[in-house]
Amino acid sequence: MSKAHTYKKDHINTDEIIPARYLNTDDVAELAAHCMEDLDTEFVNKCVPGDCIVAGDDFGCGSSREHAVWALQGAKIGAVIAQNFARIFYRNCINCGFYPIELANAPELIADGDEIEIDYKAGVIDNKTQGKKIEFKPLPDFALEIINDGGLLEHIKKK
Repeated sequence: MSKAHTYKKDHINTDEIIPARYLNTDDVAELAAHCMEDLDTEFVNKCVPGDCIVAGDDFGCGSSREHAVWALQGAKIGAVIAQNFARIFYRNCINCGFYPIELANAPELIADGDEIEIDYKAGVIDNKTQGKKIEFKPLPDFALEIINDGGLLEHIKKK
């Protein structure tokens, strides 16, 4: 079970996910301590492992930096559910072993604080708070395999 942290905002960029002033490290714990802080100063204090971010259009736009995905992973975010993603950020998610979920009207379907459960393989979000199931198009098997292997580098090593 995950709690949704919903931001009814489009174009949440990589500087809002992890501000550029913290890009002098690749330590995920250090990055996690500053995750989303320019957008929501209390984010890291109210987030617990497995929680999800819900947002509007073009999540992850701006600079193409893996640090943004690493910050989310370090904060132990279960998934980001957005109307759509910036393409480079979307691919960085898969390459780093993190599952991005595209869902039309995501901020209208999942309210801030909703308790949700995600079946990644079936493509279903069970919104326990609202008592409804929401379908999304799951990632293809090859992308899911990369994520389950821990990212592209681990996937290549495994092969």
